[in-house]
Amino acid sequence: MFRFLDRRPTMHVTLISTASDLAALARDWNCLAGGVPFRRHEWLATWWTHYGPREENEQNAAAPPGASPNGVRPGSELFVLAVRDAAGHLIGVAPWFAEPTVTGGRLVRFLGSGETCSDYLSLLATAEFAPAVAVAVADYLCDRAARDWDALDLAGIDASDPTIRRFADALAERGAVVSSRPGLNTWRLALPESWDAYLAGVSKSHRKQLRRIETRVLDTGRGQLHSIRSAESAAEAAAFDIAWNCLVDLHQRRRRALGQNGCFASPRFASFHRDVAERMAAAGALRLDWLEIDGRPAAAEYHLTAGGIAFAYQAGVAPDMIDDEPGRAITVALIRRAIADGLAAIDFLRGDEPYKAHFRAEPRGSIALRAVAPRAASRWRNRAWQTGDGLKRLVKAGLQSAGVISTETGKHA
Repeated sequence: MFRFLDRRPTMHVTLISTASDLAALARDWNCLAGGVPFRRHEWLATWWTHYGPREENEQNAAAPPGASPNGVRPGSELFVLAVRDAAGHLIGVAPWFAEPTVTGGRLVRFLGSGETCSDYLSLLATAEFAPAVAVAVADYLCDRAARDWDALDLAGIDASDPTIRRFADALAERGAVVSSRPGLNTWRLALPESWDAYLAGVSKSHRKQLRRIETRVLDTGRGQLHSIRSAESAAEAAAFDIAWNCLVDLHQRRRRALGQNGCFASPRFASFHRDVAERMAAAGALRLDWLEIDGRPAAAEYHLTAGGIAFAYQAGVAPDMIDDEPGRAITVALIRRAIADGLAAIDFLRGDEPYKAHFRAEPRGSIALRAVAPRAASRWRNRAWQTGDGLKRLVKAGLQSAGVISTETGKHA
């Protein structure tokens, strides 16, 4: 008789539910981030600090006019799963939190969810262990933690993510009801070896536009690009303050000129990004740039870097300088800079704004994964959620079509 051996490595899954235990994972966690800044401990743990539960008096405080609190629901808890091998080494992380639902259940979501629009989220693991980590997490959810959750709702996932695909299959094999829905595309521009090679790859009309930006602004002395990469010394910290205030001011002014609140009107969003930008700078993962035209701040960009890719997160332009094309000018300047620095790509992240395709970025699909626990009560709660969510979507669509609320996504100038 043949005996088939289970060759999967021995893995132990533990629940991380306190901020102190979360902080202890920082160094090993980042080794599993796979070259994505939104998976790094700095991003996700800082998000929990700013968007996690607050003291009751803070929760009840009135928000400024136009602000969106958008924190997690009261009663939410960390639900981070740490996967270790037999020797105790961290080889996988499920970066989640759990929030109570109106039907009395528990919904598990990614840290970094909501208005921060974190992209490329996933289960964290090296390529070697990723399939086994995905199965171990599914085993834990459907066995030891079977009564600790009712549904997963995980957004901001690359549609081609193999780890999430294996995780979804493993959940389904264990009786969970698994589905996915499409999200907004992300857009990535692969960079050639030179600016001339980039220009050769765009249309004749676009090449003419880019040359005009160079001859009118960037190569004439009218345009000056300022760059911040660190905030460690006193001088660097002062320069960081100037650059950050410039970004926020330009973004808010442009959004208000378009009749929108602007992302930084949200107190949590503003405090989170100021904090996480400094942490990313300390990790060598920040690119904060602003462009002056004729001595005046005209545009600013906030990028995060990892794995040879610059992720273009946020931007702002001066609404009274639109005739100088400041948004296009700073994009040209930063593409030229990224090529000179030897970066492989610029990722413009989610949203189908026309300028992304215009600069020859390519779309990448994204999905949100939903899984319902293999329990009758969880399935009942999911049906109730689907009914309520459908009604909310209808109401939101009606308000948007009537112009009552904005369709603003947040990742644009």
